[in-house]
Amino acid sequence: MTENEKTLVKFYSAFASNDASTMSECYHSNVAFRDPVFGLLKGDNVSKMWKMLIASSKGALTINVSDIKADEYIGSAQWTASYTFSKTNRKVVNVIQAHFHFQDGLIIKHTDDFDLWKWSKQAFGLKGFLFGWTGYMHKKIHEKAVSSLKKYKESNT
Repeated sequence: MTENEKTLVKFYSAFASNDASTMSECYHSNVAFRDPVFGLLKGDNVSKMWKMLIASSKGALTINVSDIKADEYIGSAQWTASYTFSKTNRKVVNVIQAHFHFQDGLIIKHTDDFDLWKWSKQAFGLKGFLFGWTGYMHKKIHEKAVSSLKKYKESNT
């Protein structure tokens, strides 16, 4: 197992244990994160996002990871998050393909890819099915996520 694979195992083991602080230890201070919901986050905002998501799950988050691969510079993993979406109380099972870049033994770039329409159908039901594929709905999901992160940061500093 490479050192960067060990970093990814540490990251996802911490995630599965709802340990955002240990997850944060795996990130470079200049980390850049991107996914379909939050868009681009940088630096401390990445760790704050994970803390917020873990807190909002209220211990009912299940993380399963597989296919961890990494060399000296890049890595990948597939992971599944199962949880109840707090805004609608609906069950979500999200399958995510993650890609990483490493610098100084830490994650400097983290990209999570998943089907936002599939996610929105689970999270919002009929509304997600009908509108989850539209740019308008994607924008609204993104705006709400960023707003939630901002409020979380303001109340947890």
